[in-house]
Amino acid sequence: MATSKLNLARARVLISNDDGIEAPGLKALEKVMRGLTREVWVIVPETEQSATGHSLTLRRPLRIRKVSKRKHAIDGTPTDSVLLGVTEVMKDTPPDIVLSGINRGGNIGEDVTYSGTVAAAMEGTLLGIPSVALSQVYFDGRNVRWATAEHWLEKVLKMLLTADWPAGVLMNVNFPAVNASAVTGIEVCRQGRRKIGGELQHGTDPRGESYFWIGAQRNEERFHAGTDLDAVERGAIAVTPLSMDLTHGPTLKRMKAKWS
Repeated sequence: MATSKLNLARARVLISNDDGIEAPGLKALEKVMRGLTREVWVIVPETEQSATGHSLTLRRPLRIRKVSKRKHAIDGTPTDSVLLGVTEVMKDTPPDIVLSGINRGGNIGEDVTYSGTVAAAMEGTLLGIPSVALSQVYFDGRNVRWATAEHWLEKVLKMLLTADWPAGVLMNVNFPAVNASAVTGIEVCRQGRRKIGGELQHGTDPRGESYFWIGAQRNEERFHAGTDLDAVERGAIAVTPLSMDLTHGPTLKRMKAKWS
């Protein structure tokens, strides 16, 4: 479906996430979308699945728990949730759009390769459905500004639905860690660079066994103009089109010229 022809008010929306069925960001997204569109389905993992990436559960069966008429929990990953949502739960009435989030924390820079939130949107994209990943950046985990995402979400979605983005592309949206009134605007920008897991913590468990814990420290290149990192740092909403095709065009061209 061409996104420019998608009427949000009449759309059938599938919401998923990676924070689980009880996530506050899910509740925020549900609340907004129930006021914007005619039909909202929620199909999400039972529990938090952060940093699971675009992983499928292949070594065990999956179960669907019906919470209410249009709300289901899957005992698997975000990818599992969207796949089962589209091909099983909603197979008779497929969604017009997939929204993933609202994630607790940003998905910017290289976060997107680890993110279960982005992965849910990836799966929707692979299934041929326009898909958007939504994340709320925060600096203090006890003070996540959900109201910012709630306030700006309608405007962002309506803007995106005029873009008519092609198949194989998903939209990654990050709301900055500022109050709604302090948002400086909506900026379309490229993916920046931000590496999670910059430091390992080593310890010993009660049995005397050594362990390592991957920390949240990051090696960051902030303030690079035109990046998602730069945008949210300045208080703007970052919108980044992400391609499912990971081929690096210039290298491909150079190698073919050399070896053909």
